[in-house]
Amino acid sequence: MIQKMKLIFATNNQHKAEEINAIVGRSFEILALKEAGIDIDVPEPHDTIEENASEKARVIYQLTKTNPIAIGCFSEDTGLEVKALNGEPGVKSARYAGDISFDKPRTFDKNIEKLLQKLKDKPDKSARFRTIISLIIDGKETLFEGVCEGKIISEKRGTNGFGYDPVFVPTGSDKTFGEMDMKEKTQFSHRKKAVEKLVAFLSKKNPIETP
Repeated sequence: MIQKMKLIFATNNQHKAEEINAIVGRSFEILALKEAGIDIDVPEPHDTIEENASEKARVIYQLTKTNPIAIGCFSEDTGLEVKALNGEPGVKSARYAGDISFDKPRTFDKNIEKLLQKLKDKPDKSARFRTIISLIIDGKETLFEGVCEGKIISEKRGTNGFGYDPVFVPTGSDKTFGEMDMKEKTQFSHRKKAVEKLVAFLSKKNPIETP
């Protein structure tokens, strides 16, 4: 039996950690910051999703590069990009209406309220979620992108997921992400598409464990 590759996921967002673990399955062992014994909030000071993903990965890599618990780390940054709003909220998706706490999901309501208000008179409701993953192993960074096209609806539906999930309907479905369970959401997930590219890359470095 081949030992699983361990990676630290630079996040304090348990929802994201659960979603990525559901995608990765048994291929690799993913440790969120808390599970790796790291208590830090990494800032997201940049103007692009790519730069913020890289920033988070670099910070955690510097903290853990000599730690035998894992062979590397990765981070992700995701933005909702609405066509009629010239790509807003984009890199500011999590703090569109001000700072929020991932421990208090209801604070996302303010972000949704602002989004719906700005879209109220816009006929084009098309939008997309875009995820960038930054992986650092042995000091070398590799980026992976995943995109999910869809549209914004005018009122929230569903209580699953987090963020803008209750108002986003992916192309090919009549349900919002908020109405889907994890298995359904994974079929469309932008995060899944980026993670699958990550897994394919890592699988070339380390054979996947067999049962």
